[in-house]
Amino acid sequence: MFKVAELLKVTRGQLISGNIALNTRGISIDSRTVKKGEAFIAIKGGNFDGHDFIGEVIKKGVNCIIVQNEAKKEGVTIIRVKNTVKALGDIARAHRKKFKDIPVIAVTGSNGKTTTKDMIAWVLAGKFNVLKNEGTKNNHIGLPLTLLQLKRSYDIAVLEVGTNHFGEVEYLTSIARPNIGVITNIGKSHLEYFKNLGGVFKEKFELIKNLNHPAIAVLNTDDAFLRREVYKKRKSPFVVGAGIKSKCDFCASEIRPSGVNTSLVPLKAKHRGRPGAVCGNPPLTRFTLNKRFEFALSALGYYNIHNSLLAIAVGRILGLGYRDIAMRLSGFRLPKGRLNFAEIKGVGFIDDTYNSNPLSMQQALGVLGNYKNSGRKILVMGDMLELGEQSVALHAEAIKQALKFVDVIITVGDFTRDSLKIIGAKNNKIFTCQASSEARKVLFERIGVKPGDIVLIKGSRRMKMEEVFTETPANNGHIG
Repeated sequence: MFKVAELLKVTRGQLISGNIALNTRGISIDSRTVKKGEAFIAIKGGNFDGHDFIGEVIKKGVNCIIVQNEAKKEGVTIIRVKNTVKALGDIARAHRKKFKDIPVIAVTGSNGKTTTKDMIAWVLAGKFNVLKNEGTKNNHIGLPLTLLQLKRSYDIAVLEVGTNHFGEVEYLTSIARPNIGVITNIGKSHLEYFKNLGGVFKEKFELIKNLNHPAIAVLNTDDAFLRREVYKKRKSPFVVGAGIKSKCDFCASEIRPSGVNTSLVPLKAKHRGRPGAVCGNPPLTRFTLNKRFEFALSALGYYNIHNSLLAIAVGRILGLGYRDIAMRLSGFRLPKGRLNFAEIKGVGFIDDTYNSNPLSMQQALGVLGNYKNSGRKILVMGDMLELGEQSVALHAEAIKQALKFVDVIITVGDFTRDSLKIIGAKNNKIFTCQASSEARKVLFERIGVKPGDIVLIKGSRRMKMEEVFTETPANNGHIG
């Protein structure tokens, strides 16, 4: 993949020992999976240091090691750099430049990044060989490692771009050099660092500002910040809009959700579910695109229509027909931990445990409120993290919204507990816990879920809300 001379050039490293003409077969940062003939980059992480495994990788037959500490070993080529994480990015950037003719689509936003990325990749895979970052490997480690897998057998790459600090989107965009940029929405996420929605928008929009030819932006026109950018008169980038409530290039109408309570569904949607359904299967949502083309999604969440519209737009930009896109989208399934539905012994569970912020919480509550069931609606809510000084107030706002229709709320964490002081009087609908394991006991033992109940579990990743399912009866601890 790279000659040592190339690695020295792109990383601006120093050859400590070994052969400058040597060829490497690949790049690895994992001592457990590194292969003979590959170059190993000794990454320093929060809980590990790749330099501690240099002896181990040498035994496995690596022929080049990139370090930032002094390290001289006989029989192996050593390159020293100032920062091995940056070196990884530099190598990935150079590798991307070797495939300028392969389009890269980059997706960012406050919510729905992974789902939209996966939807786009799924749609395009009907015609193209697609490379994508698995799961949420969207940061300064995961994105470069994904790009290093790019080769001539791929037609397109679809990459998720994550951020929680200013400058990260610009940095990752400089590595991926995307041609098409997609932004799902602008919400109150990582406010500890971005301070407000303006800061979130500024960071996310770096993706669009740094697009490469032909520089096409696909934006959600139902988002106030993004709508302004869609309607601006500009030559570059070329902007495509997708939405429901506003005029745009890809507009959904006649939305027809099944299995939901239409009194709570946005817009005038007709209920076509089975009367008196207990929980059943997740609703099949149908909609009409541009008043001509019919689409169906087997996915919970009204906002997944927005995600699918962005995927449809990208598919059309790359030459796919509406019928082919519709067929692919009808078979799409949501990623793990994102509104996954399961019915266990008559009880419905909605697993949205991957992460949480105020906007995604609002969207998930909309799903819970709209769902048609015969029993109680139960929310198990973990803390939303990285919201800074607004944390307690934003948790109180979410709980107030939930109290309008939820029968039982089980909270997990300090912010949810402290927010109850803002709400005021004690409420017998709310149970407070410090850990998800405690919430599991409240859910299954104290209040005792029953057939007909529907339970939404949601919280930030570090709250480990998936542990609520660890001892779910008849399901071996997993749903979805």
